[in-house]
Amino acid sequence: MKSPRRTTLCFMIIVIVSSQATLNLNFESIVYPSLLHEHELAGEDPVRQKRAVAMSRPAAQEFTVDVEVSFEDASFLELSKAYLNNLSFPVQGDDTDPATNILSIEVTTVCRPTGNETWCSCEKGYKWPQERCLHNLTCQGHDGFPSGHHCSCLKGLPPKGPFCQLQGDITLRMSVRLNVGFQEELRNSSSALYRSYKTDLETAFREGYSILPGFKLVTVTEFRPGSVVVVYEVTTSAASPELMRRANEQVTQNINQTYKMDSSSFQVTYSNETKFSITPEIILEGDTVTLMCENEVLSSNVSWQHVETGFDVQNSSRFSVYTYVLNNMTSVSRLTIYNITQDDAGEYICKLTLDIFEYGSRKKIDVTSIQILANEDMKVMCDNNPVSLSCCSEMTVNWSQVEWKQEGTINIPGSPETDTDSGCSRYTLTADGTQCPSGLSGTTVVYTCEFISAHGARGSKDIKVTFTSVANLKITPDPISVSEGQSFSIKCISDVSNYDEVYWNTSAGIKIYKRFYTTRRYPNGAESVLTVKTSTREWNGTYHCIFRYKNSYSVMAKDVTVHPLPLEPDIMVDPLEAVIPCTSSRHIKCCIEEDRDYKVIFQAGSSSFPAAKEVNGKQVCYKHHFVANSISCPENMDVFCHITNTANNSVRSPSMKLNLVPGENVTCQDPIIGVGEPGKVIQKLCQFSNVPRIPGSPIGGIITYRCVGSQWKVKKNNCISAPINTLLQLAEALMKSPSQDAKLPSYLKNLSISTNQVKLEVNSFPGSLGAIINILDLLSTVPTQVNSEMMMHVLSTVNVILGKPILNTWMTSQQQKTNQSSQLLHSVERFSRALRSEDSTISQPNVQMKSMVIKSGHPKSYAQSFVFLDSDLWGNVTINECQLEHLQPDSFIVTVAFPTLKTILAQDVPGKTFANSLVMTTIVSQNITTPFRISMTFKNNNPSGGVPRCVFWNFNLANHTGGWDSSGCYVKEVTEDSVSCSCDHLTSFSILMSPDSPDPDSLLKILLDIISYIGLCFSILSLAACLAVEAVVWKSVTKNRTSSMRHICIVNIAASLLVADVWFIVAAAIHNYRYPLNQTACVAATFFVHFSYLSVFFWMLTLGLMLFYRLVFILHDTSKSIQKAIAFSLGYGCPLVISVITVGATQPREVYTRKNACWLNWEDTKALLAFVIPALIIVVVNVTITVVVITKILRPSIGDKPSKQEKSSLFQITKSIGVLTPLLGLTWGFGLATVFQGSNAVFHIVFTLLNAFQGLFILLFGCLWDQKVQEALLNKFSLSRWSSQHSKSTSLGSSTPVFSMSSPISRRFNNLFGKTGTYNVSTPEITSSSLENTSSAYSLLN
Repeated sequence: MKSPRRTTLCFMIIVIVSSQATLNLNFESIVYPSLLHEHELAGEDPVRQKRAVAMSRPAAQEFTVDVEVSFEDASFLELSKAYLNNLSFPVQGDDTDPATNILSIEVTTVCRPTGNETWCSCEKGYKWPQERCLHNLTCQGHDGFPSGHHCSCLKGLPPKGPFCQLQGDITLRMSVRLNVGFQEELRNSSSALYRSYKTDLETAFREGYSILPGFKLVTVTEFRPGSVVVVYEVTTSAASPELMRRANEQVTQNINQTYKMDSSSFQVTYSNETKFSITPEIILEGDTVTLMCENEVLSSNVSWQHVETGFDVQNSSRFSVYTYVLNNMTSVSRLTIYNITQDDAGEYICKLTLDIFEYGSRKKIDVTSIQILANEDMKVMCDNNPVSLSCCSEMTVNWSQVEWKQEGTINIPGSPETDTDSGCSRYTLTADGTQCPSGLSGTTVVYTCEFISAHGARGSKDIKVTFTSVANLKITPDPISVSEGQSFSIKCISDVSNYDEVYWNTSAGIKIYKRFYTTRRYPNGAESVLTVKTSTREWNGTYHCIFRYKNSYSVMAKDVTVHPLPLEPDIMVDPLEAVIPCTSSRHIKCCIEEDRDYKVIFQAGSSSFPAAKEVNGKQVCYKHHFVANSISCPENMDVFCHITNTANNSVRSPSMKLNLVPGENVTCQDPIIGVGEPGKVIQKLCQFSNVPRIPGSPIGGIITYRCVGSQWKVKKNNCISAPINTLLQLAEALMKSPSQDAKLPSYLKNLSISTNQVKLEVNSFPGSLGAIINILDLLSTVPTQVNSEMMMHVLSTVNVILGKPILNTWMTSQQQKTNQSSQLLHSVERFSRALRSEDSTISQPNVQMKSMVIKSGHPKSYAQSFVFLDSDLWGNVTINECQLEHLQPDSFIVTVAFPTLKTILAQDVPGKTFANSLVMTTIVSQNITTPFRISMTFKNNNPSGGVPRCVFWNFNLANHTGGWDSSGCYVKEVTEDSVSCSCDHLTSFSILMSPDSPDPDSLLKILLDIISYIGLCFSILSLAACLAVEAVVWKSVTKNRTSSMRHICIVNIAASLLVADVWFIVAAAIHNYRYPLNQTACVAATFFVHFSYLSVFFWMLTLGLMLFYRLVFILHDTSKSIQKAIAFSLGYGCPLVISVITVGATQPREVYTRKNACWLNWEDTKALLAFVIPALIIVVVNVTITVVVITKILRPSIGDKPSKQEKSSLFQITKSIGVLTPLLGLTWGFGLATVFQGSNAVFHIVFTLLNAFQGLFILLFGCLWDQKVQEALLNKFSLSRWSSQHSKSTSLGSSTPVFSMSSPISRRFNNLFGKTGTYNVSTPEITSSSLENTSSAYSLLN
């Protein structure tokens, strides 16, 4: 071949043909003539010699032919490639040689002129043979060709070949999806389905991929779910995307269409030589890392993936991906990771995608964390002495530099010194007094040494240096100016964390109460924050924040300005609510107790009205004449008055509710109270009502009126006398005062004096009692310590309000369902817990207190006695020394006894007979974490009133209003006049009488337990026997629809009662007569017992309704499936609904179960009625049905003439219902009787007997009494020879008895079930359709 000097470009193509005749190629029919050079290359034919000889017509053979094509115009190259790519293979031969097909045409080599030379390069998938890869012939030294590609380009085309050849064998891992359902057999390579799929698919694959150059084999390796994903491997020499696409098309055409191959789902994974480089080699945390991926395949579709996280790397602030093609020969993709972290370590995949090909390469990178060692944190005195800070790197790395930085409020620089060989750096600094003045003492400066690598990694270590001098405080800089009712806070910050005390005081030196400020200590300082949520005028002034350390004080001051403004509770409005006729008007007003320069307006919705000022002594009122006819009527509206002070802050009064009405029905009229319709209820402040009072004395509280006829009647009077109202206002102000603990002693003294003075007025002002209790409740939260004098004033006040003259007022309070008695008791407990006084005794007629201090060493036992002669009551409290040893020294034990409080607290628990006994409260000043046992003895003035129970007042019961609870307490001993109790906790204790349940340790209770457990055992065995009998005779007794439904009911009754008995035993096992061992289990047991017992009754109801339906609706017939659906819905659906509603309504308040048993609560919620009411209703319904059935059969209607046999059947029908229903009803009738107070022990015994033996009743009266069951059992278990003998004499009209009357067994059965003669084994079938349902009804319970 001569040098192609006259050509600008040439290329070689490889042609694969298949022929069954002599090969005679005519390339001019394949290549456009216009594409060929007009002059043939001298001395060479464009086509090489034929590579095969002519043969006769055997099987087709394949030939490979190299063709050289030259162009003068380089643009023809791409046109030729495009033409060849668009050919559809195989190409059929022309008329001259029809037996020859062209299978594929591939471009292998392209030669381009470059300067004075011609460079020839291989196309994808081809390479120069090794003998042509001579260094002096390659293009290696020329720009544009990267290293490593020296054998892809040669200088000049080899004159005699060989040209670019296919690369060595490659294995392509491929997959394709079949749109058919995946079957598990495809996982088993030995299954027939697997082999069938494999054979068919491999055949299609071979036919399709045989066009690939160098194709050798294809193998199916597995099938995966996802429809069906076929994974297979193809071994070939080269596979360009274009050729692979054609091969895939051939596969799709060759495969059987039943496989539904998805032609767009072909995927190829291709591994070739890819250069993957990482910079730097040693990667430090924080470095900028570059990953370079180079591939000979030209494509810009390159993706990166982090294998460990499955994260596809995208361009972001930390990741940069840049892909480009170098010299149209190499694809290059660069991944740059900035500030790399440990999370970025792991394996990375560089994946290049070209058509269906994927070229991947992966490498793993390790990230090393930087460890820097440095000095510990230091404290440096500013004394001008040098101090050295040092830090070193744990690893040997050529660090580019080491930097020292500092961060802090003061600047104290130093001089660095770095030793690169050792990897250490030292920083020397010197601090003097000018650099850290006294005001900045305790300032911490952070010095940071930072090692920096060549690729940007930074490792640093902080060294905290605290420079100390004189302490300094900072306080909130902004001025504080607020109005009354608003909040403010002052923050005081110290730069010293060492202090002995932090407190706040006023400019007068009065300490602020501790509840108003909090103090926090930090490693390098401290802060104290004074917070006032509701400011009053008392907070106007200067406040000092004081940090004390030994005898050194650091003080900062802050001024607070509080502008006068009434608080919302101090604004009195009139009316609170009023009725105004549409054509009338009314004065409305709001009043305060001071005269200030306030701006006041009235506002209703978006409308506002002016206010007129009126001064009456100390009281200032703002009024407005409200005219109703100017407003749309009728309407309900809320009116407020807005009061604004000079600081432009405002407060809104409580609302005044005005009800505008037409006025025709107004009957009550009063100039003070107002007008109203009959039945109208309104409230007024007692201050503006017609309650008698001393002029100038502002009374408090609210009075409620009701319009009755034409007059206003007092419905509820909660007015507070003027002295008590003043004390209540002072108490509320005291709670907002900065020095409330200092003012508390004098206030408690005034409260005691005022209460004694007005005790006779409490009946006239019922609200005074509640006000005093509210005052005690508020004040009990103030003190951290109470001395004996303060406690004496407290108990003096309590003595007055617990006196007998005020008991009537207590009765009124209890009728209004308040919890004031519980509130009072809680207040006394809080005061007692704060008592800090030596052994002391306080005695009043209605309250006594005794206390003791626990001394260190071996404390003596605590024993106190209380005697109230006027009430004829006494009590003792004892705590032995073993219990007191666990208490801290100087702890206080306080006991307070009340003779009359029991009467007040008792009214919270109706339905009980209470012993006339003391209430004794015992409190320890410290929190007790270990078990604590206390013993008490109460005098019992009512020994015959019932069974005593030891109880304590539980403040958490009854929605936190309080109630008596026996948990943790039990009766130790009962004598003629006393009851001894023992409890494992401390609070307020007493005794009560509970006649509704026997004492757990009594003989009656033991007897009832024995009867219950023996009876339950019999019941469970009987129910199991009943179910067994039903299983044995089921086929014999359920031959018709009605009989089948009857036995379904009996089986479900027995099963439900069996489950109920089992859960009954479980409930008893998890309760110890005083409290449940597991509350959750107790709730579950109660639920299932409730549900199961209800199911028994509802299945009895189902049985009765079924009988009533079959008797009354004779001609109506319902399918068996519908009857079953109704039966199960009624038998289990209704009980489930009732049970769920019961537990849902009561358990959130923890009043679902009883305290002394796992059963429905009666005392608190009457939850037991959720069982009793449905049960009794069902009993009444079934008894009624029984009476109706008997009446109907004895006195039949016209056309209804039951035979003698039918009457007998009817009595058999009604036996089960007639017997079982009263038994079940009587059982729970006695059970309900035991709930009520004063029930006799006979009711307990009868209820226990009937309840325990219900299973036996079911077996006898519900199962064995059934004639058909008897016959089926006798036929089942009698000797076969007897049956065969007697069957011979059996006839349709009459029968011979199975057992004669002389048979002992027969006599027993007949006597047991009420028979006096023989009975028939079989009964004639009634064929009349009109009597079919009637007969079925008669046999419903047969």
